[in-house]
Amino acid sequence: MIEVKNVTKVYGKKAQAFTALGGVSFTIPDGASVAIVGKSGSGKSTLMHVMSGLDRATSGEIRIGGENILTLKQKKVDAFRSEQMSFIFQSFFVQGNESCYNNVALPLEIAQVPRRARREKIESALAAVQLLDKKRAKAKDLSGGQRQRLAIARAIVNDPKILFADEPTGNLDSTTGEVIEQLLFSYNKRRKATLIVVTHDHDLAQKCDIQIYIKDGHIDTIERHKEKATTADKRPLSARRIML
Repeated sequence: MIEVKNVTKVYGKKAQAFTALGGVSFTIPDGASVAIVGKSGSGKSTLMHVMSGLDRATSGEIRIGGENILTLKQKKVDAFRSEQMSFIFQSFFVQGNESCYNNVALPLEIAQVPRRARREKIESALAAVQLLDKKRAKAKDLSGGQRQRLAIARAIVNDPKILFADEPTGNLDSTTGEVIEQLLFSYNKRRKATLIVVTHDHDLAQKCDIQIYIKDGHIDTIERHKEKATTADKRPLSARRIML
């Protein structure tokens, strides 16, 4: 479970201080798919960054599996994030001059997975996103949709328990975006991993179990399974999935 308790994030000091998040609180059960929704500048990306330890909240608690990451030293936060989480960004951030195989290998190298154990994991991740036939191709030679699928393969190769996706379909056409969505939700359901999607796309948000709407750094509303948080949970609507 992820517990966010009264989290505030302030940038700058004194007259230049800007409160990006003000007293944000909510909980996310293990294995849920969650959309953090808001306009540009609403604080949704800041919220993702402090939840994951990419940035440090000014105050409050962020508990993941009972561990308050705000009490950990940065080295331990980095190790915790490396073991538990992966990230997918709108701009892909793949290494263009490296092969698809080497791009996916990077998290395993960072985690010091023995070289002999990497190949099966890498090829399994590439096959999951239908890029195994491109494993020797350079990332710069892929289409935008293929690069985003490569980014997903790299993100899932270590079987993370929490997968963050920041505007994962923002640079894609609707057809390719649907494929990416299917990949993300398939990983979420089959691996029972928590999926947290930062988006301004309300159609994508409505496919998630929980929608957290944020405005001016504060929680506006929280909806669960397409109903308000005060109503009983319902099972999410089924959708076509690419099997992972």
